[in-house]
Amino acid sequence: MRAIVLKEFQELRRDQRTLALLIVMPLLLLVIFGYAANFTVDHLSVAVYGSEATTVTKLIDDNSQLKNHLDVVTTDANGTKADASEELRNDRADLAIYAVQASGASASGGVDAHVYIDGSNLFAAQSAKTIFAQVQQQLTQQAAAAQAKTAQASGAQASGSQTSGAQPMQASGVQPMQLTVTTLFNPDLKTSWVMIPAIIGLILTFIGTIITSIGLVREREAGTLEQLAVMPLRASAVVLGKISPYFLLACFDMALITVLGLLLFGVPFNGNPLIFIVGAALFLFVVLGLGVLISSVSRTTGQAIQLAFMVLLPQILLSGMIFPLSAMAAGVRWIGYFLPLTWFTMISQGVMIRGASWDSLWFPLVILAVMAVVIFGLAVVRLSRSISPVKQRRHPEHADAAPRHAAEVA
Repeated sequence: MRAIVLKEFQELRRDQRTLALLIVMPLLLLVIFGYAANFTVDHLSVAVYGSEATTVTKLIDDNSQLKNHLDVVTTDANGTKADASEELRNDRADLAIYAVQASGASASGGVDAHVYIDGSNLFAAQSAKTIFAQVQQQLTQQAAAAQAKTAQASGAQASGSQTSGAQPMQASGVQPMQLTVTTLFNPDLKTSWVMIPAIIGLILTFIGTIITSIGLVREREAGTLEQLAVMPLRASAVVLGKISPYFLLACFDMALITVLGLLLFGVPFNGNPLIFIVGAALFLFVVLGLGVLISSVSRTTGQAIQLAFMVLLPQILLSGMIFPLSAMAAGVRWIGYFLPLTWFTMISQGVMIRGASWDSLWFPLVILAVMAVVIFGLAVVRLSRSISPVKQRRHPEHADAAPRHAAEVA
């Protein structure tokens, strides 16, 4: 029994990938769930529009509670309601406020503020509704106190012996600010509306990373890698040939999941389908190239699956699909911006829920295009190196042909 135990420890020591999985994965889970597992969004970006935009901005700056949670990113006194809605559609702010002077307001100035919340950002929208519910409660209490003070002052004035022609508390009963809160794009804050676009990317990630990563490993395990080596094909052609079936399968799954999400859960599709198709195609090239890259550095199917899961886990937890990126610690949040699922989720939610245009989604599309070129290039280079030793083993005389020929000529 002692010999068997020692033998297993020796095998485990030789299998460095399994050892890394046993050590790195618990540490990764600890860091992720310690710093990233947070559903509460404490800081919200705000864009303020309307003739009373400066007044609202000053109110936020003067209120310590609001200032700790709201960061004003835009203040435009000439902005309209359409500008406020477009700001949210383009995902440049978590909420927008359109503030104008209330009709019939006195010289003291009443403000009619319309608060628009981006419902596609579920957790930020929930935090915004909580904050402005508290603000509305404070305004109601202030209005009640002002009305009581006005009634008390009027009673004291009526009981006095002298009557003044002017009334100093003329508009004290008017509420200084009236709030109207509206949630755009996802009025009921349905979780399915936010999750289905992200789940589409998750399914494509599973297909592209796990299933594709097994492809080249099967060639190596079956001993048919030499057939690829002797074929008059470039490594790029081999990679394209390997990922083409999975690309078509993933396209079918994407269409199926999207249609079922629209029919079963009532998820809207408000944007341009062409943007969604382009983003999905770029994302597929990234994850499929990532799968080929994993398979090219793996010797067995088990190793490929282990590496695939090590790549998948951060994408599931750090892409913003489950935990919002804005709620993560800064030291962990930046990792999510290196993950392709993060950018595809931005595209899918932007197109399906907000109806975003090319102007607001060009940056995620460019990021995915760069990732596709880099990862596909790495996969081609790695595959070329993995095939080259096979070519040398199969035709060892080629390496000595030139020197031998030179010797014969001499």
